[in-house]
Amino acid sequence: MTQELALQEAPEDGPTQALCLRVSADADPGALARVLNCFQSLNVVPRRVVAEHGTTGTLYIRVDVTGLTEGRLSLIAAKIGQVPCVGNAYWHRL
Repeated sequence: MTQELALQEAPEDGPTQALCLRVSADADPGALARVLNCFQSLNVVPRRVVAEHGTTGTLYIRVDVTGLTEGRLSLIAAKIGQVPCVGNAYWHRL
């Protein structure tokens, strides 16, 4: 197997892949700030941030980032998931 082929088969190992963090939280005024604070502490500026207030009183947050590995984003999602106002936090590839 050539090195070029190995790099094509494992794009998730590199920190340049676009990833998306999805969070559903109570419509707490500080929920968006808590989510973005995790990226600020790592000195990472998200490519896109979208927050939408649902009809059931839930805040849906989407954060698109590059420059992070999947492992690092998994840790961020786990940390955000521990916040009391957060119902669910997960990530996926774009």
